[in-house]
Amino acid sequence: MTIKVIRGNPTPEELAAALAVVRARAAAAASMPPGAPGPRDSWADPARIAADRLPQPGPTTWSRTYWPG
Repeated sequence: MTIKVIRGNPTPEELAAALAVVRARAAAAASMPPGAPGPRDSWADPARIAADRLPQPGPTTWSRTYWPG
């Protein structure tokens, strides 16, 4: 695996922290059994969508009743 810093000038500590995160994620992905579902993406969480999409009473409520799946 090759990692290249494109912009900025990270300190050795910042670079070590970033590499530790990348290596930990790679190790976690490698230790998962084949066929196991991956971590769920929070962007797909229905609770995130429902939290601010509840229809409020009013003349335009009908246009806000569709919840994307």
